[in-house]
Amino acid sequence: MNIVVYGTGGVGGYFGARLAQSGNNVTFIARGKHLEAIQKKGLYLKSVKGDYHVYPANATSSISDVSKIDLILICVKTWQLPDVAKKIKPVLAENTMVISLLNGVENADVLSKIIAPKHILGGLCKIISKVADYGVIHHISYEPTIVFGELNHEISERAIQLKEVFLKAGFKTILASNIQKEIWTKFLFISTISAIGALTRATIGEMIAIPEVKEIMIQTAHEIFEVAKAKGIDLPNDIIKKQFQIIESQPYNTTSSLQRDMIAGKPSELESQNGTIVKMGKELGVATPVNAFIYYSLLPQENKARKKQH
Repeated sequence: MNIVVYGTGGVGGYFGARLAQSGNNVTFIARGKHLEAIQKKGLYLKSVKGDYHVYPANATSSISDVSKIDLILICVKTWQLPDVAKKIKPVLAENTMVISLLNGVENADVLSKIIAPKHILGGLCKIISKVADYGVIHHISYEPTIVFGELNHEISERAIQLKEVFLKAGFKTILASNIQKEIWTKFLFISTISAIGALTRATIGEMIAIPEVKEIMIQTAHEIFEVAKAKGIDLPNDIIKKQFQIIESQPYNTTSSLQRDMIAGKPSELESQNGTIVKMGKELGVATPVNAFIYYSLLPQENKARKKQH
């Protein structure tokens, strides 16, 4: 399969390397010194699931260099999605599939305003990984997983074929009949731990060890659950309990990408996580005081990071 991985960070680097390892023609979109390193030395994947060196690696900064694309996996930050959608639009063939693996619950809506909805499948991933150095991806923990599915809940022929491609690449793959439910489940998990981690500057283990901080996290999750319910997303009643079992099973020193970005003074996904819950809460008449406190406490820092970038 001819695959483009748009964004070769911890997520794109991992799944792209595994897809290349299993025989697909993968092109990595990257930039700067990271791109230069991949072009010169290939892409190194260091993983608890086994290391791999993609060499030579197809890598470019411009998707316009690539043609006849079967699948585009979008693996950038959520706030970069509109710009990426504009860049991929001209290269879409009749049957090109586009899956966003980003955090957040509005990605398919953002994409469908810019590209034809027929190309889009819903998706998410589960992995803890990061760029360890230019051209080097480090998969730290979590069973790497891609969950995807058609937005209309159909189990289509193309989705079945794609599932086989993913399974052959050796990572856990779930073809969901209700992808929105899956996206909101992941969203509840990530938005419960990420911004509070940025606010406390603490690891998951450190936060869970303080009952009062854990209680704030639980309240955050309850507000997200109520917003999802108001939007008609059918989440199970025991979802918060189950998500906290996963949270508490993470390595003590685990941190989120949002948290790491904020600590480094970079733009983060604050807006598409807790910011989205606050916005949707206002639209739906659902109170979100805990999410609002976390979001507005971090907003000045987020605004500063974005100004610095421009």
